[in-house]
Amino acid sequence: MSAATTTHMQKAFVIGWPIEQSKSPLIHGHWLNHYDLVGSYEKIAVEPENLGAFISGMKERGFVGGNVTIPHKQAVLDHVDVIHPAAQKLKAANTLWFEDGKLHADNTDGYGFLANLDQQQPGWDRATSANAMVLGAGGAARPVINGLIERGFETVTIANRTKSKSEELVQLFAALGLGDRVLVVDWEKRAESLKSIDCLVNTSSLGMIGQPPLDLSLDALPVSALVTDIVYNPLETDILRQARLRGNPVVDGLGMLLHQAVPGFEHWFGKRPVVTDLLRQTVLKSL
Repeated sequence: MSAATTTHMQKAFVIGWPIEQSKSPLIHGHWLNHYDLVGSYEKIAVEPENLGAFISGMKERGFVGGNVTIPHKQAVLDHVDVIHPAAQKLKAANTLWFEDGKLHADNTDGYGFLANLDQQQPGWDRATSANAMVLGAGGAARPVINGLIERGFETVTIANRTKSKSEELVQLFAALGLGDRVLVVDWEKRAESLKSIDCLVNTSSLGMIGQPPLDLSLDALPVSALVTDIVYNPLETDILRQARLRGNPVVDGLGMLLHQAVPGFEHWFGKRPVVTDLLRQTVLKSL
């Protein structure tokens, strides 16, 4: 555990550029309140060229750690002492904390993705030799693919509008010895490829408020397949509504955001928080 056992005010942050949209202060503020802990959590806009200076001045400013969001998740790894396995594999971190005088970095996005599904659809990963499809090949796709492989999915097929980005992800996992388990399908062929899929995940921004719709027919998808979207605004995206109406189990994306915050809070404030319905409602009200 980190230095969060002391009695003075523990300060944590989220940094990004831009940062206005972050819901993290709401989540951590809710827990600080709920557990009656002395601490603070703030959002700080940090320009890419100022990242190194911010990280090296963290301790001086009294911070015990914090979260890192776009565009700093990869660059931050150059400024820490200890990189944990998930961050090492994904070449990106979202959580920082001091431990034994060293600055540690980890990636809790995969943990958040899996914990959300475990909470909302217990036993969702029971199928043996299951296959998943991930839509999108951006930063959010990496921890999702890694999480699915860790849960024993035999193959994860990536469909992305720009095929070269899918192929880059295959290379990333091939370097980890997992190349035969990550496949690519053409964006145009994504609908017909759903017939052997047990879990469908949208990690793209399509379907989000202000973005183009995610146009996908689910006709070929087995009705037993789990459908989840990491977009949470709107909470029920078009693909989730379509899946729910045809009888598929569905999980919305808000829980991933809430669960990925759990390990960081524990590092900084010394208490492992619980994701409750009250927290969900609090964040939903702010959307």
